[in-house]
Amino acid sequence: MKKILFLMVAFASFAFAADGETLKAYSVIAAALGLGIAALGGAVGMGNTAAATIAGTARNPGVGGKLMTTMFIALAMIEAQVIYALVVSLIILYANPFM
Repeated sequence: MKKILFLMVAFASFAFAADGETLKAYSVIAAALGLGIAALGGAVGMGNTAAATIAGTARNPGVGGKLMTTMFIALAMIEAQVIYALVVSLIILYANPFM
């Protein structure tokens, strides 16, 4: 773990000391990694939410409608987090505050 952290700091210091083209390249990598991690987290959260809703409906079919409503609200909140990550990635790509 320490080696990975050291490499990240080394690459970051190299990026901030470099010219604009290298900084743009690192910005693209940062945006792609950030959005990928956010999408992965959102997918895991949505899967867990759907699995819990299905299990709850299987245990008590009478509250299936209420569980589905709650699940859709939770899915919207999870998706909002991924959309926020997309917005930050687009800001990093097109309106780069580091340049």
